[in-house]
Amino acid sequence: MSSSANAALLILRLALGATMLLHGIQKLTTTGIGGVQEMLGGLGIPLADVAGAALPFVEIVAGALLIVGLFTRVAAALLAVVSLGAMFTVHFTAGFFAQDGGYEFVLVLALVGIALVLTGGGRWAADALIRRPRSNRESHPESHSERRSAAQVA
Repeated sequence: MSSSANAALLILRLALGATMLLHGIQKLTTTGIGGVQEMLGGLGIPLADVAGAALPFVEIVAGALLIVGLFTRVAAALLAVVSLGAMFTVHFTAGFFAQDGGYEFVLVLALVGIALVLTGGGRWAADALIRRPRSNRESHPESHSERRSAAQVA
């Protein structure tokens, strides 16, 4: 993958991660868990007490994971689901434009999340430090047959 593609993935991770991290912090510090539970209950969300308690922490943890690029695909999938949930339960009936309370902004957040699920975090993510691509593993000089030969000699 090119440096410009890796830079683009870093920008997407930072944008979505920071946005969702701050949304989660806002829910905890401004609305409070009780307020989030009440809001979700008013929207008819099943298990609003559980969802309301979990939502801010999902946004905070998944946002932070995206920023560092750790478990990128899982974090991005969680945030895409959160954004789509907000789109269909809160914003959809207000139309497209965000200035009218519409789904414009949450749609973009969901699409960035989906794009990161499909691509992963790129070379400049913590995920890349944990797991080398298969092509790098196969290019190491010690092949399976060489390890077996060494074991037979011993």
